[in-house]
Amino acid sequence: MTSPAQTANPYATPGLPDGFILRGTAAGGLLRLVAVDSSAIVEEARLRHQLSKTATAALGRSLSAAMLLAIVLGKKIDSRVTLRIQGDGPLGWIVAEGSADGRVRGYVREPGADLPIRESDGKLDVSGVVGSEGELALTRLLENGEPYTGSVPLVSGEIAEDVAAYLSASEQIPSAVLLGVYEEGGRVARSGGLLVQVMPGASEDALAQVEANIRAMGPITDNLRRHSLMEVMERAAEGLDLQLAAQAQSAHFKCRCSRDKAKSSLLYFGAGERQEMMDDGGQEVVCHWCNEHYHITPDEIAALDQVQPRAQA
Repeated sequence: MTSPAQTANPYATPGLPDGFILRGTAAGGLLRLVAVDSSAIVEEARLRHQLSKTATAALGRSLSAAMLLAIVLGKKIDSRVTLRIQGDGPLGWIVAEGSADGRVRGYVREPGADLPIRESDGKLDVSGVVGSEGELALTRLLENGEPYTGSVPLVSGEIAEDVAAYLSASEQIPSAVLLGVYEEGGRVARSGGLLVQVMPGASEDALAQVEANIRAMGPITDNLRRHSLMEVMERAAEGLDLQLAAQAQSAHFKCRCSRDKAKSSLLYFGAGERQEMMDDGGQEVVCHWCNEHYHITPDEIAALDQVQPRAQA
């Protein structure tokens, strides 16, 4: 989140509409479909974190996945999930937090990590930059308010396959997960994802049909380039009587940081350390989630001891 003093988003890109989420059911309600257009969101993340092309694709897929998972697993509109992917590739880790109300934020350890285009298919080497050895973990709140973290080993580092493996193994939710990011001219042109959840009682014929549809669609990135998000959902549910929700839900990159939280973080330092910050003209605090920079002035640092008990060194 940008500082409260800013009224416009400096990372907004002309020509890209805000993100949005579509929901629907098929096969008499026994298939649940959730899709997200995250193009503007991922472009903002690219700009905020100064991501390489492959890092953009990896974080972009993760941001889309976090939003989809928050909706599928969340019990309330403000339910949040935190997706963590730790692989053995040069990217290090990926962290993405999604909320069922459409808010999402995230970052990677090494934003400049990149790899050459794969010779086999001419696509970005996301699995290479993430790594195929490692773990995917998801943290969410249970109905009693207690946090629960489930984890699975990485299947491929392609993220969509790893998320589907998590849903099947840790949540017992058979699902198809499609995630893609398309970059053109140095920016994100299209990004999004689709999750098809199989509900109890779905027939073998319905499962066979949706599997055949998804195979026939081909790569999700190509579909996002050529079709609207609604058309992508229709292609996945062809022949299964797709019923779309009446309204789309907005989605956006939004951090929970603030200037007050940045100031409060300095209370973790001792009085002597804060005095050094004041002597140096203040302190800059950077939010790792969104790369927002807050310059905390000497007067603001001095006022910390007046409003809260002094933090111990």
